[in-house]
Amino acid sequence: MNSIGTLFRLSIFGESHGKCVGIVVDGVPAGIPLTESDLEKDLSRRKSGAKGTTPRQEADIPRIMSGTFNDHTTGAPIMILFENTNTRSRDYSFLLETPRPGHADFVAHKKFGGFEDYRGGGHFSGRLTLGIVAAGVIAKKMIHPIEVKSSLIEAGGSTNIDEAVEKAIAEQDSIGGIVETIATNMPVGLGEPFFGNIKAIIAHYIFSIPAIKGIEFGSGFAAARMRGSEHNDKFIDINGKTATNFAGGINGGISNGNDLIFRVAVKPTSSIHATQHTMNMKTGTMTDLNVEGRHDTCIALRVPVVVEAATAIALADLMLQEQRVKRVFK
Repeated sequence: MNSIGTLFRLSIFGESHGKCVGIVVDGVPAGIPLTESDLEKDLSRRKSGAKGTTPRQEADIPRIMSGTFNDHTTGAPIMILFENTNTRSRDYSFLLETPRPGHADFVAHKKFGGFEDYRGGGHFSGRLTLGIVAAGVIAKKMIHPIEVKSSLIEAGGSTNIDEAVEKAIAEQDSIGGIVETIATNMPVGLGEPFFGNIKAIIAHYIFSIPAIKGIEFGSGFAAARMRGSEHNDKFIDINGKTATNFAGGINGGISNGNDLIFRVAVKPTSSIHATQHTMNMKTGTMTDLNVEGRHDTCIALRVPVVVEAATAIALADLMLQEQRVKRVFK
């Protein structure tokens, strides 16, 4: 549903063109320093404005509505809200008859019987990741000294990201990308066998992010082409440090103390400016579809901070379960 987590628990809400989007974060220890300004750095990394991102400009000003007092968390649920102020809902009126190929328009209409808010993708919009980023800021404070960094390493099949974006813009198309995440200063022991293993937990959060199509840890799919003698990470000290890290910092679904490493595949944005030939659901005939509105040429440009946040959230929940984070933060 729209809630996730065991001890560090999130509930997400809002629609792309509704009044607001936001997040409720429960299970946050008391005593963590937290103000709206703490959220601004990561939220700015998610904003549009760079070439290849949507022209839609939102202030994305966070409002912490509950759960803090005297600039510290109280231990009560924290609600963070973002108002939507720059919408052009008329750009989406065509969706009632002609859902966009590759988007959630068709399945949302069928699942919710036509009562869904279809404007800008509604509740399925990537705009809701604002709440994930905000919760991630809190999680990063909780998991210190673990540091999580995500970066875009490839777009449109090329490591020359700027060139790939320019080409897609010229062709009125969109491109995807690959985001790599590395978490350093990892402890040994995060993850609970069997279904609560660290790979499964992280993957659950990552696949909740719109546009994510795949995930691989460590050597990932390349492991299928390796021999055990090549793939085994040999220990080089008594603390578990290894000479290589094909396991991506995980053995048996439990963190082994080496860097946590994984990569995710981000699909091309479904809304493109090129004409698409698709079905008109009202008339039952094929038609040309020209998508209006403001969309990212490469949504992967803005995904790294979201993946980073989702990873920190997963680790915060696991650390609470492992009792490595106390209920009162000191």
